[in-house]
Order: sequence, then C-alpha cells, then structure tokens
Amino acid sequence: MLSIVQAAGWPIWPLLLASVLAVALIIERLVALRSSKVVPPGLLQRVVAEFRQRGATTAMVADLEAHSPLGRVLAAGLRNEGSSREIMKESIEEAGSVVSHDLERYLTTLGTIASISPLMGLFGTVVGMIEIFGSQTPSGSNPMQLAHGISVALYNTGFGLLIAIPSMIFWRHFRALVSSFVIEMQQQAVRLVEVLHGERKS
Repeated sequence: MLSIVQAAGWPIWPLLLASVLAVALIIERLVALRSSKVVPPGLLQRVVAEFRQRGATTAMVADLEAHSPLGRVLAAGLRNEGSSREIMKESIEEAGSVVSHDLERYLTTLGTIASISPLMGLFGTVVGMIEIFGSQTPSGSNPMQLAHGISVALYNTGFGLLIAIPSMIFWRHFRALVSSFVIEMQQQAVRLVEVLHGERKS
C-alpha cells in the first residue's frame, strides 16, 4: 500500500482522506438507518393499547419521544390528542420534517465525496501529465520522471473512481431508505390520528 501511495504522488493524499471519511459515513449510516431502530415493528399497536388504558400521560409521551424517530412522530400526535384533526396533522408533519432532516444527516457529505472524487482523481491525472511533459528535454526524455508521471496519472484516476462508485451507490441507497422510512412513519401517524379521533379501532 505504501508503495502505491508513493507511486501515486502527493495528489493521492486528499483521495485517501476522502476514502476514510466515506467509509466512516457509510458505516455510521448503516448502523443508524436500521429499520428496527427507525420504525420499530409493533410500536403503533403498543402506543394505541397504552393510550386506551391510561390516556396520553406526560411520562408516556416523553418515553415515546426518546424511543425512536417513529416514536417522536407519534409523540407529536399524542401531545395534541385533545386538538382537532388538522392541528394534530400539522404537529405530526412538523415533527416528521425534523426527523427526516435527522435521518438525512451526513448524506450530503457522502454525496459530495461521490461527486468530487472523480474530479480529485482527474486533478491527479493532470499533475501526472504535467510530469510526463516535464520529462521531455532537448536531449530526450527522462525515463524515471516519465514512469512516475504515468503512475501518478493512472493511480489517481483509478483511486478516484474506486471511491466515487461505492459512495454513489450507498448515497442513493440511503436516500431511498430515508424516503421509505418517512412514508412509513407518515402512514402510521395517520393511523394514530384516526384512532385518536375514533375513526378506526386500530
């Protein structure tokens, strides 16, 4: 690995930094965006059962809000359970917007890395090409400098693509995952509103 870094020259260092950051963000989002953590199964049914037994107590709402992103959305509805349907939906939508923003944390950074990595690789390619042209002298070319310039150009181009491709795949995957979570939370919140207003039994 060290020999590759040496052959690729100094333009590889920003790419190495970007790769480490991308891996860290991907691992963090894989852990944070688990379905069981964002939209725990059976949570709505548990909330409805507890509400029918004891009503929307302060302790219940606080516990629900700290439980999960879905819990925060449902807690917003319970906090306004005595209000009209429109007010409940507005409070749920506001909570949903905040939760959606939290779920999309770091995705902009990951998308930026996916976008700029090929450009950083291209920059390394240009540096390598400059070295290649710099190896040309009136008495001929310098083989060592020519070989180094080619190494810089190829390694940086390849490494830039190696970072960009998985980063783009995971960025699109996480964006789609967040969208599906938001839709599911909205559907469960609507069911809660209907239950609280007696429009459905569960």
